[in-house]
Parts: sequence; structure tokens; C-alpha cells
Amino acid sequence: MLGLNTQTSWRGLVALLLVLPMLAQAADELPSWNDGPSRQAIVEFVQAVTSEGSKDYVPVAERIAVFDNDGTLWSEQPMYFQLLFALSEVKRLAPQHPEWKTEQPFKAVLENDQKTLAASGMEGLMKIVGATHTGISTATFKENAERWLASAKHPKSTKPFTEMVFQPMLELLDYLRANGFKTYIVSGGEVEFMRVFAEEVYGIPPEQVIGTTFVTKFQDQDGKYSILREPKLALNDDGPGKPVSIQSVIGRRPIFAFGNSDGDLQMLQWTTAGEGKRFAGIVHHTDAKREWAYDRDSKIGRLDKALDAAKAQDWTVVDMAGEWKNIHPFELNQP
Repeated sequence: MLGLNTQTSWRGLVALLLVLPMLAQAADELPSWNDGPSRQAIVEFVQAVTSEGSKDYVPVAERIAVFDNDGTLWSEQPMYFQLLFALSEVKRLAPQHPEWKTEQPFKAVLENDQKTLAASGMEGLMKIVGATHTGISTATFKENAERWLASAKHPKSTKPFTEMVFQPMLELLDYLRANGFKTYIVSGGEVEFMRVFAEEVYGIPPEQVIGTTFVTKFQDQDGKYSILREPKLALNDDGPGKPVSIQSVIGRRPIFAFGNSDGDLQMLQWTTAGEGKRFAGIVHHTDAKREWAYDRDSKIGRLDKALDAAKAQDWTVVDMAGEWKNIHPFELNQP
């Protein structure tokens, strides 16, 4: 008969042999993640909640993962990409609105007057978004967004905006889905804008995209049916609006959540407040060379209160500069 120490050693060896293939599989599925604390935390969590017999096992139906979009799944500097779309639309639509030549903030957009545009604040921004995003059908808006995304280039990288996504996060989405998770976008971005590209770029279908919404109305114009987008917000899916929309649309509390800014704080709090094992992650933009470095003082994607909460509650904070081998997919083809 084997002695106690021998039995213990064999059990440890068997356990190691069982774990090693899973670690190797995770390494293959997360190749753009360095073997640092964030990747280890992700892999350990996924293994814990998907291993039958584990005390932390979660049934497939309850494996809900939610992700912010701007700054979490793709870049958000020098300004939110949807705002760049709105500014571009003002210029495209200007011939139909001669009054914009003298009316602010449209005049500032047409003259590239950044100072006056900035001074117009949130009120000016909402005028621009309202003029370019509403008063049209959902089908027309979709066509406008598709046209812009097909031709527009990022001002710094000169790449299409749909290539400014984060390769490590694409791998994470795939890794989670391969382990039975259902992945959702929960973003402050406008829902129809994100639905244009989310399935092709992220593998997330339209029904799993949650975002800011406008009031809409069904129209019957002599048998031609459409959904009209009205110039009134139905839901601002940011901050405390995120848990509300998660409950309304999904009906289950997520067990896994990723964000990057204070606008994601309540979503992360809501996720981790549930029973059982939970995961909250934050993408910390620390790479000024390959992307941007910003957090507490940034006007775009400000990370202040959520960073403090992450430290206090031991959430996973991804150091982009140190933990990501690649940032964007186009880097994979560079020498």
C-alpha cells in the first residue's frame, strides 16, 4: 500500500496533469495576453465557473458576460468615434441645411472651429447628435453609419475605425464563448450605431447589443412600414443606466463584466454584488506609444472613481502597456 506522502504526491501530480492542458489551451486562445496577473485571473475564473464539480460552477444559462464598448473593445481617442461620425454627417448634410452656415454649433463644425465647438458643451453636442441621428428611419440611419464606417479613417492610425478594436479583447470574447458564456455589449454608445458593426467585428449579434436609445415610433405610410427615430432620449445607457438596462434586456445579473471608465462603475458594482464567484475587469490605458495613456484627468474615458473602486475591491485592472503583446489586429501583420 502506498504511504500517505506518496498518495498525496500522486494526487498532486494527477491534478497538475489535469490543469496543464487547460492552461495550454488558454494560452493558445489568448495569444495577445502576456502571462501576467490579468490573464491569470481571467483563466482561473473561467476554469472555476465552468468545471463541473467545482464549488464555483455556474450553469451555462447563467454565464453572462457584459462589456462596455468605447475604450474597452475599441479605442476612444481623440474623441468617441460616434461623435466623429456625427461631425462628419453635419458636413455631408450641410447642403440640405443652409441655415447651418450661421447657426451654432453647426457653423463651428463646418469651419473646423474646435474652440467654439468645445465651448458649446453638452448642449451643442446633443444638437449635433439630434440633427444627425434622428428624424430618420432606423433603416436610413443604418445606411448612413455603414457608409461612414466603410470609408472613414482614424485620424492618427489612418486605419478604418473597425480595425481600431483591441485584439486581446477579441480573443477574450472568443475564449468566453468557447466556454459557454453569452457575451453582451452594454455601452453608452447609441445602440443602432453599434449594431452596424458589432456582429461582424466582435461576433456579438444585434440582440445582444445594449446602448443608449432614442424614442422610436412605428410608421405606416401607405403600406410602407418603418421605425422613426425621434429627437428624444429613451435611455442614457451610461453610469447607473447600465444596471437598469441589463436587468431590463437580459433579466440576469452578469457574472463577468469589463469596462474602462467611471461610466462603467455601476455595471461593475452590480456584477460583483451578486452571489457566488464574480469577475470585474478594467482596461487601463497606459500605453502612450501604441495607443494612448490616460485615466483620472481625461475628458474622454475618464477613469477615476472606478479605478479607486477596483483597488479597494480587488478587481482586475489590465495594464495595457505591460500585459498586452498586441493592441490592434493590424499589428499582427507588422514586422
